Amino acid sequence: MSKSSQNHRAAFLCLFVLTLIWGYNWVVMKIGIAYASALDFAAMRLALGALSLFLALIALRKPLKPKAVPGTILLGLMQNTATVGLITWALVNGGAGKTAVLNYTMPFWLLLFSWIFLKENLKRSQWLSVGMAIAGLLLVLLPLDLSSGLGSKIIAVGAGICWAISAVLARRLQRDQTLDLLSMAAWQMLFGSIPLAIAAWLLPTQPILWSPTFIAALLYNAVPAAAIAWLLWFYALNNLPVGTAGLSTLAAPVIGVLAAWLQLGERPSAVEGLGMVLILVALTVNAVQTIQAERKPESAIRGQV
Repeated sequence: MSKSSQNHRAAFLCLFVLTLIWGYNWVVMKIGIAYASALDFAAMRLALGALSLFLALIALRKPLKPKAVPGTILLGLMQNTATVGLITWALVNGGAGKTAVLNYTMPFWLLLFSWIFLKENLKRSQWLSVGMAIAGLLLVLLPLDLSSGLGSKIIAVGAGICWAISAVLARRLQRDQTLDLLSMAAWQMLFGSIPLAIAAWLLPTQPILWSPTFIAALLYNAVPAAAIAWLLWFYALNNLPVGTAGLSTLAAPVIGVLAAWLQLGERPSAVEGLGMVLILVALTVNAVQTIQAERKPESAIRGQV
């Protein structure tokens, strides 16, 4: 097995773990903001996540000095200040499951942006999975009453657009120079937390209701859902086409909808269930096509030996 093939499979494994972490986190975030304002919760989760990554850098004796500072600042602003801030804000008035689905329009914006800015084109065979994923997402969106809570729904889609832009920025940063993923993840998270912390300090917010439940939600968001998750995401972006990586995260809103149903009582309809099945099938097709594409060059090389 070639090194490229091994990296691709490791990247898909990262995306699988990432999907589980982020999928359930929609419920955890909804619980967390019941005890604190959206600004306070977002700022604290990012600051603690950055701290955990810097502690990892120190433990591994890696250099703390950041590289590509302007690009890393811009990445932090888009991926954390904008994306995380908007997601948390959308959850204030929006359901966890539906907000997750709307935010995960990200892969489709990412396909557009990667085509424009990174010149990455989908193969014809990949359009099948794209079509099924779009159909599945539309079915999940179909039951939404857009006249109710329209603001939170627009904010959730806006978060998806910002996330897609940040993915393109991350890919270009890693393509243009060699960056340590752990260091980049730590610094961009720190830079992204600063505007949210300033806003939380300046704007009037509700007092934080400290409790074991809130602390658990905050720690889950800081370490698995922020520090570890962004590290896995950057690895996937570094080893897969960004469009493929984006499509591979579409199981996260499915997990979010199911978790919100089981834990928060947000029951999906039959149409939403059909949409989720289509999304899962699309992800399977996408992964199988990528693996088959890797095997063809390897088979050709073995045939020449």
